[in-house]
Amino acid sequence: MRAGRAALAAVAFLTRLPVPAGRVELGREDVARGAVLFPLVGAGIGALAGLVAVGLDARLGALLAAALAVAFEALLTGAIHLDGLADTADGLGGRTRERALAVMREPALGAFGVTALGLDLLVKTTAVAAILSGPEPVLALVAAFALGRAAPLALAAWFPYAREEDGIGRALAGRPWLAAGVVLGLALAVGALGVRGVWLVAAAALGVVALALVARRLGGVTGDVLGASAELGTTLALVAAAGTR
Repeated sequence: MRAGRAALAAVAFLTRLPVPAGRVELGREDVARGAVLFPLVGAGIGALAGLVAVGLDARLGALLAAALAVAFEALLTGAIHLDGLADTADGLGGRTRERALAVMREPALGAFGVTALGLDLLVKTTAVAAILSGPEPVLALVAAFALGRAAPLALAAWFPYAREEDGIGRALAGRPWLAAGVVLGLALAVGALGVRGVWLVAAAALGVVALALVARRLGGVTGDVLGASAELGTTLALVAAAGTR
């Protein structure tokens, strides 16, 4: 039962897929336990997005197929990671830790957030389009999305929660055993692409390092920082997949 609840929590947390959550009350500890499975859910998201891209490529061309695959992924996940990336980028403009955290909570999107969002979607789409011309495009997306969902686990295993008030990131922050999920993400990437997957691991790690610097400035992670690491890690892994095709 606990394993089943954890798996349901992982799917419900990362996607908008209908799960029988109405019959099972899922709590914070279910999400924390299910977080170890985030890379596996990410691999499934990547597989679905990859199948959309490959299926549309012959009819629409690589760039349009990639754009629609990226749009499909955003719908599937509720764009939660894109929102985290934009809010975190806006927070970089705050001169103090307190101001940065306050800016990240504001509903309005600032110039930093718009720029980060636009660049991310542009790079992500063109990377997927390039991957379509190489070998095993679906497996490349499986590996990239698995690593992207492992990225927040690396930060959550190391950093505490940054805010005094409650938030979505508190369920994950400061739990060292989430490193097991990082290992799962690495195994999925290398298992899908072999030695080529190592390059994707290195690229995703750059995103983790960048967000670790942000977390250090904030005194810990927030839900936005964790979401940003997932999005940045995925995009950088996709770039690496495009560069090694």
